[in-house]
Amino acid sequence: MADLTSTATPKPKVLVADDEQVIANTLAIILNQAGFEARAVFSGEKAVESLESFKPDMLISDVIMTGMTGIEAAIITRSKLPSCKILLFSGQAATADLLEKARAQGHEFEILAKPVHPTDLLAKLRG
Repeated sequence: MADLTSTATPKPKVLVADDEQVIANTLAIILNQAGFEARAVFSGEKAVESLESFKPDMLISDVIMTGMTGIEAAIITRSKLPSCKILLFSGQAATADLLEKARAQGHEFEILAKPVHPTDLLAKLRG
């Protein structure tokens, strides 16, 4: 019988960054169950630290986090892994100012409002 594991396409790797650990862990569980290889981290700094070892295909990050914002992590991610898809989410009004600042510097990111319904998130990732 043929070994099918060697011909199977690898699961897309998704790095989830949110300083609210319950949200990061829950999204990672949902994504893992949906056929992704997802890992949760709890800060922008940890997301950037994980790039080298994990090499995600996608970064999903909260915008407003203590320390490094999700936008700062996204800009670094894009510079290190240009093909990495980036999706930001936020439940705070201050996000608009941060996104505008990033746009002024030539960075464009897609953003979803919190709370994110798993169906909507999966549709964005697969789209």
